[in-house]
Amino acid sequence: MVAPFLHVFPDTRRFGRALARVTGWTSAAVRVHAFPDGETVVTVRHPSHAEAIVVRSLHDPNAKLFEVLLTADALRRAGARRLTLIAPYLPYMRQDRVFKPGEPISQRVLGGVLGAAFDRVLTVEAHLHRVARLAEVVPRARARSLSAAPVLAAWLGARRRDTVLVGPDAESAAWVRAVAQRAGMPWVVGDKQRGGDRRVRLRVPVLPPASHAVLIDDIVSSGATLAAAARGLRRRGIATVDAIAVHALITPAALARLRRAGIRHLWSCDTVPHPTNAISVAPLFVDALARRGDPAGAGQTRPARRGS
Repeated sequence: MVAPFLHVFPDTRRFGRALARVTGWTSAAVRVHAFPDGETVVTVRHPSHAEAIVVRSLHDPNAKLFEVLLTADALRRAGARRLTLIAPYLPYMRQDRVFKPGEPISQRVLGGVLGAAFDRVLTVEAHLHRVARLAEVVPRARARSLSAAPVLAAWLGARRRDTVLVGPDAESAAWVRAVAQRAGMPWVVGDKQRGGDRRVRLRVPVLPPASHAVLIDDIVSSGATLAAAARGLRRRGIATVDAIAVHALITPAALARLRRAGIRHLWSCDTVPHPTNAISVAPLFVDALARRGDPAGAGQTRPARRGS
């Protein structure tokens, strides 16, 4: 069987190169041309293959989603019969119900659109909350949310050992436990109380003996949760606090806030291009891409939480 091409957008070029290295497949750039009126047109290369994979991280989604849909249409018209979307970061997962009258369920809208355009959707640590599986969000396609635990554990295991891993709240327990068990490290979770998007109180439990703590969260944006946790850890006597986020959506100002709270380093996965990128999730997709016939919903990760 001829290997599919990876059709990679320019803003996801670094991740696309990493994915091409681990799969051994050829990548081709999706060309995007912007017209003076703000509309865009895309052009795909190597369009004759029956199977094609579109690669784009969907942070800043309002500027990117329509171009991804145009790319799917271009590949279908060029002869592709099977389309996969690899979106290392998948947006609009928080709004999974109507929180206030008059609001949409954004998660369902996005899932319907992607399910109509693609046969398969793969992402990492989808920010699910009340939904257990990504297959419920994208019902018309085989959709999987891959756990980042294997790559986080491998990366941590190669570093210092006098470390305790800390999850910010009870909802992170299963995820942090999976990383800790793979890395052979002790772990605890905090007790978080949210007072708003940027107001968080967090109680840190009694810690095992350690001089170093690594906070682990799926998404960091405002940084409020990690900052509160870092202050709590320092009060508990932890000398050095670092943090890992799968998806780094944090601004420079918020990153500076983390430094002031006592976080020495923030490391992130390459799901979203960011200066803190240190851990590649590309290896996670090797097995997922090989499972061309897996049933919808197989291998789903646990529900993620509403992070900050």
